[in-house]
Amino acid sequence: MFSAILIEKTDDGQKVSVTELDESQLPEGDVTIDVEYSTMNYKDGLAITGDGPVVRRWPMVPGIDLVGTVSDSSNPNFAAGDKVLLNGWGVGEVHWGGFATKARLKGDWLVKLPSAFTGAQAMGIGTAGYTASLSVDALINFGVKPEDGEVLVTGTPGGVGSVAVALLKKEGFTVVASIGDDSEKDYLTGLGADSFIHRSELSEPGKPFQKERWGAVVDSVGSHTLANAIAQTKYRGTVTACGLAQGSDLATTVMPFILRGVSLIGIDSVMCPQKPRQAAWDRLGRDLDISLLNTIATEISLAETIQGARDLIDGKIRGRLIVDVRR
Repeated sequence: MFSAILIEKTDDGQKVSVTELDESQLPEGDVTIDVEYSTMNYKDGLAITGDGPVVRRWPMVPGIDLVGTVSDSSNPNFAAGDKVLLNGWGVGEVHWGGFATKARLKGDWLVKLPSAFTGAQAMGIGTAGYTASLSVDALINFGVKPEDGEVLVTGTPGGVGSVAVALLKKEGFTVVASIGDDSEKDYLTGLGADSFIHRSELSEPGKPFQKERWGAVVDSVGSHTLANAIAQTKYRGTVTACGLAQGSDLATTVMPFILRGVSLIGIDSVMCPQKPRQAAWDRLGRDLDISLLNTIATEISLAETIQGARDLIDGKIRGRLIVDVRR
């Protein structure tokens, strides 16, 4: 038997509870894992609260991230005792996820836990931090350099934005963080932000072609925020887009792309192939100051994930929530 958060479909919507399940109920996969930690993502919050159509197979164990130790494997790349982690691949949506003490997954979805991190630290980073690393990798691989100008990071002080600020600063960039309240400044300055812009300056509909400001942008917000960021990006600047916290719409024109040569790069963390996925985690292991995780992450128990999901959706959480599934 193992403990898990289980979401069940009912006539009235859905039921969420902490329950005991039999290992024989685990879905198909070639690697079985003793899960140690997971983490609460926005998508997990939507799944548990029912505020968004995340769950597509019932019943479902949520949790799109996990880290743990392989207990059994028929996959040649992993053996019992290996420390592994997972982000994405539809886990927590169509395949049972990390809010449980046991998981069975496809080995092709896994990466080795970087030696720089404990399991708790890796989940302090989670999909949000891994997505941030993919975004920074994309900028650097595309040729963006610190001398190209300020880099705007939207969605701070959320998980993606927090880690993006820290990684960009490590690479020598001048980072401008978009914030909603002055109380967030100390936290983000500690991560490496050099200056700030209030998110209200970006969140309303704006002109499709505006004064040049940003050498590059890491956006996790979408909608008007992304449109305005693109409109303010310098000649031959680069923008990465990885989220839709404000919305999935993008009301802009071709003007920034054909008159300034702005590049827009989409960042997919869910189905990302293993090589760039591992490279993103390797960057985190190499460049992220582990001590910063103490300011980014708060630890909760498996049972506390239900209330944690509501708090996250209601905007009451700063940084990351780590879930110790063993308590």
